[in-house]
Amino acid sequence: MAWIKTTAAVSVIALTAGAADAQQKQVVTGPVATYWMSGQTVSGFGAGMGSGKPSMGQMMAMAGGGGGASKTLTLQLGSSRKPAGEPSAEHLPPQGLRAGPTLPLTTPRAQPVQRTEETPSFSRDYQKPKGRMLIFWGCGEHARPGQPIVIDFAKMADGKMPPGLEAMSRGLNVTPMQPPSPSRNTTYGEWPNEKSRASVPGNGSLLGEHLIRGTYSPDIRFSLNAAQDFLGPLSLTTNAIGATGAGQLGWGAVAGAQAYLATAMGGGQDDTVVLWTSSEVQASAFSLPDYLSNGDISRLVASRALMGPQTTACTIPQEVVKVAPQAMVQLAAYGNETNLSYPERPKDPKVAWNIEWAVKVRYKSQTGGLLGMEMPGARQQGQRPVMLPGGQEAPPPTPAEAIGGALLRGLGGRIPRF
Repeated sequence: MAWIKTTAAVSVIALTAGAADAQQKQVVTGPVATYWMSGQTVSGFGAGMGSGKPSMGQMMAMAGGGGGASKTLTLQLGSSRKPAGEPSAEHLPPQGLRAGPTLPLTTPRAQPVQRTEETPSFSRDYQKPKGRMLIFWGCGEHARPGQPIVIDFAKMADGKMPPGLEAMSRGLNVTPMQPPSPSRNTTYGEWPNEKSRASVPGNGSLLGEHLIRGTYSPDIRFSLNAAQDFLGPLSLTTNAIGATGAGQLGWGAVAGAQAYLATAMGGGQDDTVVLWTSSEVQASAFSLPDYLSNGDISRLVASRALMGPQTTACTIPQEVVKVAPQAMVQLAAYGNETNLSYPERPKDPKVAWNIEWAVKVRYKSQTGGLLGMEMPGARQQGQRPVMLPGGQEAPPPTPAEAIGGALLRGLGGRIPRF
């Protein structure tokens, strides 16, 4: 019987040791350098809308029938190393990017902090804010019950919160992204910058070999394949106000897109601002960042805050179009990230993983225009014509007439920035 007890004890010890080995955590250090590449494809009136109001050049290009796709690229390098002298780094992109043989990553110079004593003051001409904001959400012929949420700015100044505002202000719990920055890294470099602002043309591509080198970072070498290139351009194949008075949006599917979001912003009468989003969730989808992590994209599609990759159409409710017939529409497509690191993670958990560098590439595509504005080509099916006195049908407005009319009516001046 003694040998049985001894054997059992040995077995218990072996099982315990095996469990300890399985639970052993691998030691991970680094990365020494982190590199983020953020690429957007913009078309139509969407160019410039992601970072505020469109520039005059963009508006004129759209008015002239332009709106061809262009691309923007933001490069951010952060490192835990400090160079012996002045920091210097550069990105040598593949020739297909068509932005030049080298992209210098400039380290911003710290600006001196100026301290000033400010005395609180109140203007004698203070007037209670005026106007309202109407908030709608969801695709469909009609707005859901409980819409819109009406925010009366004068009542809010008196401390009266509108019903439904609490749910709308909860947000979508998006995980904040932490790109390299001067505050997070010992040394930091970026492009574009004051020394180099070369543009990426519409046919520019990330496909191919990339090299990032500098005085404060290990060499970063990697290759991107066709599935890791810029997202393709978005195209509004349908942008019309149908016979029922609802807005009809349709677009071509973008290869690699994992989710879509449509928004509309417009101005009504009596200083009224109208906001709408395709989100089926009663939350502020207007505050979504330009880029989303893979996990957030999957979660927001599952909750229907974002439209899935198979969706290619959305109807703006009649109630939105009625109060904001000249709204500006924006459509965004989100792509999954590409995440790379070097060296590869050792399979043996006993071997430490000392990461030299990590690369993240983010993707987005967006487009936009005025609701119901005819795209280049024939009038969309179901779009209502404008009738002139005497029963004659008016010719469709040119892009310049449509945009100019909306701007003259103060559309852009009443749309807040988010």
